[in-house]
This record gives sequence, C-alpha cells and structure tokens, in this order.
Amino acid sequence: MAFSPASWDCAFRLLEPLLPTRLKQRLPGDKIHKLAEILAVENPEAMYRGLVSHWKHPASVVLGSQEPATVLTDRNQWANLPDFTQRMMYLDMITYLPDDILVKVDRACMGVSLESRVPFLDHRVVEFAWRLPLSMKVRNGKGKWILRQVLYQYVPPELVERPKMGFGVPIDAWLRGPLRDWAENLLGEKRLREEGFFNPAPIREKWREHLTGKRNWQHYLWDILMFQAWLEKQRRVS
Repeated sequence: MAFSPASWDCAFRLLEPLLPTRLKQRLPGDKIHKLAEILAVENPEAMYRGLVSHWKHPASVVLGSQEPATVLTDRNQWANLPDFTQRMMYLDMITYLPDDILVKVDRACMGVSLESRVPFLDHRVVEFAWRLPLSMKVRNGKGKWILRQVLYQYVPPELVERPKMGFGVPIDAWLRGPLRDWAENLLGEKRLREEGFFNPAPIREKWREHLTGKRNWQHYLWDILMFQAWLEKQRRVS
C-alpha cells in the first residue's frame, strides 16, 4: 500500500471526532494493511485461510520445513457444501472451535465450575442448527439472527445489540513494555541462528516493526516466543 500503517493511524486520529463509534478502531492502520492483504487473494477460500493463519509462509520461517497438509489446505477433507459461508462455518466448527475457543473457554470456566458454551454443542442443537437455512442465521448483515429473535422476547434490545467484546489480552503492549527484555532474549539473532530452528531474518524484521509501532505482529511473534520458551525449559530440565 502507498501509505504506511502509521500514516493511516495519523489520518484516523485527525478524523476521529467526526467518525461514528463503529469506525473508531485501535491501530486502524494495521487493520487496513491486513484487510488489503486479505482482499488481494485469488479466491474466498484463500481469504479464509489468510484470516485464520499467522505466518503466511511458514516454510520460509522454519528452516528445512514443509507445511503439512491439513483440513484447511486439503479440500478433499471438506464437507460437500455448496455455499462459501457454510463451508467456512464447517471449517470453523472442526478447527477453530475445538482447537482454540473451547480450549480457552473451557479452561477458564471449568476453573470455577461454570458451564459456558458447551450446552450449545449438544449434538441435537448442532444438528438442528445445520438444518436451518442460512437466511435464519445471517440476515441484513447481522449474524445469529434466530438467536436474536429469541432473545428479543426476554431481553431489552439495547442489551442484545451492544458491540461485541472479546477477551483478548494486550500482548502487543506487553511485548513493547514489561515483556520486552524477555522477548528480546528469546528472539536474539545470534541465538536463533545457533539453535538452527528458525530463519532469523523475517522474525527480526517483525520484531523491529513491532517495537517501533509500525505494525502489530503480536500473534506472529507470540508463536515463536512460545516455542523458544518451551525449548529453553527443556534445556533446563535436561
């Protein structure tokens, strides 16, 4: 893109008093660059894969590696669904749901003996949901349409229509602040080169851009940091 993320951030700061709440974003420049990367893909399936991936070319980061075939890359493993939205819902259900959402939610909720998302995963509820036409799930640009209709009978609309709020932690700020020295030690170029697992160049480039605020590479860097922290622990144990 012609403008850097920092330039977009500056423009948004100038326009912020005029923007509606839904357009006010944290790090808008970084989000615009990510959107541009996604829109440049050749088909909707590649767009989905880009959205759920961190390192787009992992073989260029992990030395001597080749990305194995997975359900995300092997279309023969996909359900025979005619609609792109349904295909993505299916992939979410067999990958993102069990490998990410449920891992985190179950760990947090069961720690205090709280049932959370699991009742919605009763096989009868899932089977019923898949039998519903897509128009009852997404309508007029809004998702979870049929659930909203049920909630409207019991809950005031202003409580239903609030903006979605996630549970993300500010890893980006932590890596620039209290975790900076820890991360720098694990991501040191000499260390990466001597260990022989990673190509230091793309990692160091993203680390520099992250520290300067040029881009937010928190998830990319966290992937590497978790492996590096694990490797260091293994060495101490042995």
